[in-house]
Amino acid sequence: MSAAGANPVTIVVDDRTSVSGLLQVPPAATACFVLAHGAGAGMRHAFLETVAAELEQLRVATLRYQFPYVERQSRRPDPPELCHATVRAAVAAAAIAAPGLPLFAGGKSFGGRMTSQAQARSSLSGVQGLAFLGFPLHPAGKPSTTRAEHLVEVSVPMLFLQGTRDDLADLTLIETVLAGLRPRATLRIFDQADHSFHVPARSGRSDREVLGELAAAIRDWIDALVT
Repeated sequence: MSAAGANPVTIVVDDRTSVSGLLQVPPAATACFVLAHGAGAGMRHAFLETVAAELEQLRVATLRYQFPYVERQSRRPDPPELCHATVRAAVAAAAIAAPGLPLFAGGKSFGGRMTSQAQARSSLSGVQGLAFLGFPLHPAGKPSTTRAEHLVEVSVPMLFLQGTRDDLADLTLIETVLAGLRPRATLRIFDQADHSFHVPARSGRSDREVLGELAAAIRDWIDALVT
């Protein structure tokens, strides 16, 4: 899936730092989702391009963006403070680029976690909810809930999209965490999907079908909050 329908934007983080973004606004858009990438791939990764394209078909605008380390072509993530500032700058850019649309934010794995940390420290202006495309609850093979401790400070609704084969989020632990966050937290489970939402052939579904289901779940959740 190409990014032909996406318009490039520049997002100013601070006096020394700017990052690239890609804005897709379909006709009659109902909301805008500010979408951060995972730790190991930037905003042009096929996963994010497909999700953005699926959301566009569902009348949800998206603003994808880079974290500074990816813009520098580095593999080492930025310090959390810079990541949080980048999230805030992207949200502010989306508010200007898509005026009047309800704002939502989140992202894939690392990007979603940086968004939730930013929101927990100080509310993201105008953001009505957060959606996580595979929340990275713990490192692979090291079950823990430490990474979720800040979520109690998030006051807006949250949507967790999780695969049953996700090595970075034991499903039992995710359910335990969310039990303490309800009614703000909603869980949508994707059977046989891993952390990248890849499913085996025996599932009877293609990866593209799963990402279509993922986009529809985001749209339905947004619609419920907006209406």
